[in-house]
Order: sequence, then structure tokens, then C-alpha cells
Amino acid sequence: MKSILGISAFYHDSAAAIIVNGKIIAAAQEERFTRKKHDSGYPYHAVEFVLKFTNLKLSDIDSIVFYEKPFLKFERLLETYVAMAPKGFLQFSKAMPSWLREKLFQKKLLVDLLNKHDKNFKDSKKIYFSEHHLSHAASAFFPSPFDKAIVLTADGVGEWATTTVAIGNGNNLNIKKEIHFPHSLGLLYSAFTYYIGFKVNSGEYKLMGLAPYGKPKYSEIIKKELIHIKEDGSFRLNQKYFNYTTGLTMTNKKFHNLFDKEPRNTKIEKITDFHMDIAASIQKVTEEIMIKLTKAIRKEYGIKNLCLAGGVALNCVANGKILKEKIFDNIWIQPAAGDAGGSLGAALALWHIDQGNKRVVNPNDDMAGSYLGSEFSQDQIEKELKSIGANYEIMNFENLIDKTSDYLSKEKVIGWFQGRMEFGPRALGGRSILGDPRSDKMQKNLNLKVKYRESFRPFAPSVLKEDLSDWFDMNVDSPYMLLVANINPEKQINMTGEQKKLFGIDKLNIKRSEIPAVTHVDYSARVQTVSQNNNKRYYDLISKFKEKTGCPVIVNTSFNVRGEPIVNTPTDAFNCFMGTELDYLVIGNCILDKTKQDPNLKKDYTKEFELD
Repeated sequence: MKSILGISAFYHDSAAAIIVNGKIIAAAQEERFTRKKHDSGYPYHAVEFVLKFTNLKLSDIDSIVFYEKPFLKFERLLETYVAMAPKGFLQFSKAMPSWLREKLFQKKLLVDLLNKHDKNFKDSKKIYFSEHHLSHAASAFFPSPFDKAIVLTADGVGEWATTTVAIGNGNNLNIKKEIHFPHSLGLLYSAFTYYIGFKVNSGEYKLMGLAPYGKPKYSEIIKKELIHIKEDGSFRLNQKYFNYTTGLTMTNKKFHNLFDKEPRNTKIEKITDFHMDIAASIQKVTEEIMIKLTKAIRKEYGIKNLCLAGGVALNCVANGKILKEKIFDNIWIQPAAGDAGGSLGAALALWHIDQGNKRVVNPNDDMAGSYLGSEFSQDQIEKELKSIGANYEIMNFENLIDKTSDYLSKEKVIGWFQGRMEFGPRALGGRSILGDPRSDKMQKNLNLKVKYRESFRPFAPSVLKEDLSDWFDMNVDSPYMLLVANINPEKQINMTGEQKKLFGIDKLNIKRSEIPAVTHVDYSARVQTVSQNNNKRYYDLISKFKEKTGCPVIVNTSFNVRGEPIVNTPTDAFNCFMGTELDYLVIGNCILDKTKQDPNLKKDYTKEFELD
């Protein structure tokens, strides 16, 4: 038995993953254990979890691989500073101490940190380093259901690369071309995230959610001034407008003057029509680049399958456009497309590319629905709930889903905690908050009373796989909620002339389909398909809901509040349940009614987490 531990850390979304004989066994992000969103520290708890899950000690592990090469990253920092000097001294001097203290000597640092798991671990020869974008590409190709594919990765920056094209074939994966820092689609998108007043590396989802409320008025200015896009989708950013190479902010005065406004001050400025138009504009440019890139690589390599990874691959709207254009016959996107997935990709790259092990292609994919995290037995759940003073009822599964589907049909909001935790940023029916999509109040109420976040943010529908095409303009499986499609016209409710004149957030409260809680303002939805083989419990619940209501769709959002990582343990779930206006918590075979809980256990969640 050969085992490989993959680690990603020290930038954002630290994670650990274990593969045994090439099979993915367990993977988790550190944030779920520390309760610190996007935790970038060494993933001590995630490593502990994956070791424990596989019943291995660290000294039993054959190889340990880190997801990027620190020396190459350091070379980029030095070269960038030399090229830009004397500008950027402040950023350079801030970065240097930690590089000189620990990051450059990462092998020694890793040995010391790994030693905390197992005092007997001494062998630094077991430690390997992958390249950042190779880790991303490997995470997309090796678990995919394709023997051969083009792999496109795009994110902020790795060592030098920001966008890569690779060809995967069997157990081989070769990077064919790259776009290098400072030219980066991820950083361009993040610059606009920063400009609108959202947090870089976490607020990009919000920018995407805000875009349909605006008009892309500024897309031509962006293309004329900020980014030069070639016919094949390759691009160059005009550095005179950006500050990320030399300063501590993303944009500079020239950028602000171009749009005639300073970055939004979140303390005093609300989101206006201007910010919605800016969001719509950069989203449109991003989609255009991704479509040009995918068309060009399909034409150049003539391969019918596409795999995507890197932070930009989480832009499910752009993914939906690529799908709609029918550029490739098949598309597969790594559910943990961001840096967390690099831990898994690094392990798979070492197993297949460096060690030359044969690859067996799974026609469904090798991610096991992305349910790769922690799991709690019924005994553990009851023990934990008892110790925190929760009041619960135990039911057999049949009664449990009967009751839960009943509550859902009566517009109750449910915390749903079942099976293994998801790996990646999306809740997929393991650690989810569920609601009735037919309710026209559900979206607003969930955002404001449960998630404590901006009212414009959309929710995703989970739909039974066999009912997908009846409700959405889509006929491909989407188990990881990474594709956006429109609601079918016959399910839509057309807007009146008066309603069409409304602008921005005013559009939010208009009922625009039979499932308004999951219908975005542009009639789109971020779809998750649910099948019996990827999550039977969740599938059974939606089936029961369909039996009662005729609707095979439920609202699925992640089980957390704004600024908090998705819940990991029964205690996390209970705390979130008691700190929000969730009506019921369904955890294992236990069902908890809010009205029957001790009011002294209520939490004030509004101040608990730093807002994202």
C-alpha cells in the first residue's frame, strides 16, 4: 500500500489530502477546524484528520508533497522588485522577513511542523514540491472522467504562471503554454473585487452575484485601457493602472480616475448602480476572455474534453457560458478549484507523473461527490448534542425525511448535517441550509435572518438529476454546483413593463419563476444535480419533497453565517442553529426543534465572525 499526503498552505485556503494507491481517500480545508475563514496557516488539524481517517501515522506515509515551489515564488518576488524598483519597497520590505525567516527554508519548516504529528518522523527525503499550476491542472485532470483532455487553469498567481494550458493523456500531463505574472485574469477580477469594496480572495463570489443587477457599461473602457485581449484569448494587463506588483492595494489613482470614483468605502457607502455596472462589466470581460481561450485551445489541439481548475474556474457564470457555446463536447471542473484543491493535485501529480503509476478512469469521476471530509457516527452525534445541552428527538430515517420534507413544504428553514463534509467552497447536501424554492420570501429571509449577509446574494437549487431538463435549460450533470443555467421559459414569470423599468436591487423582490428563491434577476441559477449514487440521503429527501409538492428542487446554501467557515462538527452546527433564525436542525437521525431549546444556549452570531 502506497500513500501520499498532499499539503497546500501559507497563502489562503490551506488544506490536506491523502491518496492511497492512487485513490482519493480524504481531503479537508483547515478553516473548517480552526473556524477561521480561508485560514492560510499550516493545516495541522486537516493533516491530523486525513491521517486519522486513513488509520495511518505520519511515519507510515510514503511521500509528502507541497503544492508549489517556494524558490520559484521567491524568484518572482525578487525579479518583480528589481524590475519595478525603487517603487514597491514598502511591499518588498513587508514580505522579506517571513521569506527569510521561514518560507525559503520550507523543507526544514515542513519537517519541524510535520514532527508535531509524529515525533518519529525524521525523513526529509520523503518531502517533495510540485508547481502551483501543475497542482491545479493535476487536480482537474486526474480525477476527471476523461482519458484525454485539455486542461485550462487560471487564478491570481502561482510561482510565475497565472494561466496555463496543459494536455492530459492517461497518466501524463504536460503544460504546453503559460501566461505569466503580472498579467493575470484572477488578479484583474480581484482588483475589481477590491474596488467595489469586497475582500480580495473571498469577495469574488459577491462580485459575480452582483453583476446581473447592472449593465456592462464599462466593458469597452476595461478592454481599451486595462487589458489587451488577443484573438486567442491571451492577454496583457496595463500595469500603469494597478498597484499589486509594488503596493499594498490592488488599484491605484489612475484606475480610480479612469472610472471617476475612489474605491467604495464600505463603512459609509452603500452599493449603488455604479458598482452594479462595474461588476457587470468585469464579469462580461472575464466571460469573453474565457470563451476566446477555450475556442482557441479547442481549435489548436482538437481534443473534445475540457478540464478546469484554479480560482477563476469557480466563476460558474463563465463556466455556464462555455457550456452553452458548445465549444467542447464535455467539461469537468474540479470542485475544490481554488488553492485548497492544490493539496490533492500535488499528491495526484506525484503518483501519476513522477512515479509513473497507471491511471484507471472512473466514468463518474474520482471525487466521490467531493464528500471527502469528516463524518460523525450516530453515537458521536448524540454524545456531542447531550454534552452541549441540546434537546433532540431520534427517528428512523424514513420518518426523519418525512418530517423534514414536511417542514420544508411549510417554508421552514432547515440546517442539514449528514454524512461526510464537502471538500471545496460549496455545500453539496452534506453541510447545507435548506429551504422551499417556491417561496418568494425565502431568498431575502435566508440572506438577512440566517446568513446575515447582503440581500442580493443568490441561492442555488439542488435538483433531482432526472428532473433537470424539465426545470433548467441544461442537460449535463452538475454535481458540484459549478455551472449556471437559465430557468426554462415555461417555468418563468415574465416581468411587467413597470417591473422592467426597475433598476438594481429593486428587481430583487419580483417573483420571476415558479421557484423564485433560486431564480436570479437574469433568470439564471447555479445548479446542483443530485443523484442516488452521489448522495442517497439528500436524494431521498428531495424525492420526498417532490412527492409532497410536485417540485423536485430545494434551496441549498452552505451551513454557516457570513464570515464563518462551513460547519464541521455537530457542535458547530448547533451553535449556528442557535445563533440564527433556523427553524430545525437535522443531524444524523436526530431532529432539533428551535422552540424546544434552552434559550440560554442562544448565541449572538452577528459579531462572532469578521465579515467577509
